[in-house]
Amino acid sequence: MSPIELDAAVRRLRDLAVERGAAAARPIPPLSVVTAEWVRLKCQYGCGTYGRRLTCPPHSPAPSVTRKALDDYTHAILLHLPQDWVRLRETTAWLEREAFLMGFHKAFAMPAGPCHLCETCSLQRPCAHPDQARPSMEACGIDVYRTARNAGFSIEVVRSRDCTASYFSLLLVE
Repeated sequence: MSPIELDAAVRRLRDLAVERGAAAARPIPPLSVVTAEWVRLKCQYGCGTYGRRLTCPPHSPAPSVTRKALDDYTHAILLHLPQDWVRLRETTAWLEREAFLMGFHKAFAMPAGPCHLCETCSLQRPCAHPDQARPSMEACGIDVYRTARNAGFSIEVVRSRDCTASYFSLLLVE
């Protein structure tokens, strides 16, 4: 695929994400995705699904592994959907499949929040939904706040239940 064809395909994926309900989808360079060790600490000491899902730490890739994987890609799309992380997870999984069918055999998605596909994740067996289950950006050590701000999105800490949460997902394509 030529660079022009690749750029056109990434724009098409961006448009598909918006058609499927993302409030915004922006192509970004994978180099602008920020990884940090402290992010997994927030999962470990702040999230009730830590260790309870195959897509959550300690089962998800460490930040150093994530950084190496990000460096294997030339394009990424950051998706934003306020208030509905379940819908964003579904859109991101669908978009990964569309990217694969377009010829991006390395397409990989990192959606927002913990996996919701099973009520209880069986840690003793392989994943029941390997075609859809993916680790979140946070579970992989991605600093979503800095990454989103690097892409020009406004994101703030939710300080009360009255505030609107912002959810982001990442699609990697090559």
